[in-house]
Amino acid sequence: MSETKTKSSKRYIEAIGRRKTSTARVRLTPASKNTFLINDKEGHEYFPTAELKHVMHDAFEGIKSEANYDVSVHVKGGGIHSQAEAVRHGIARALVEIDAEKRGELKKLGFLKRDPRAKERRKFGLKKARKSPQWSKR
Repeated sequence: MSETKTKSSKRYIEAIGRRKTSTARVRLTPASKNTFLINDKEGHEYFPTAELKHVMHDAFEGIKSEANYDVSVHVKGGGIHSQAEAVRHGIARALVEIDAEKRGELKKLGFLKRDPRAKERRKFGLKKARKSPQWSKR
């Protein structure tokens, strides 16, 4: 009986964000200030560079939200930049679930679109996806 109470008092919104081969499962819980916990590490530890931190915070800055959330993320696959963009995509989707009026702003910024660009597969007889072996006339 006490378990159901704790679950109902700690309401969170969950969304999934993707980019290339990265997948981020994002949970937003209302809190007194914005905190990021990514794979059991602080946000600034997991994404050390300023650019990656900016990508992580983009969705909140884009809508100029006064509300604060405790952001918990489980991210896997891909590289670190791809993971940061997957986190941004997940946060944007969760913010739309919370307030549907923010959808237009986030859509205009391009945060709701799952970026489909990924590495092209290597084809038989070629060195890479499109690079062919050196051609020799004789």
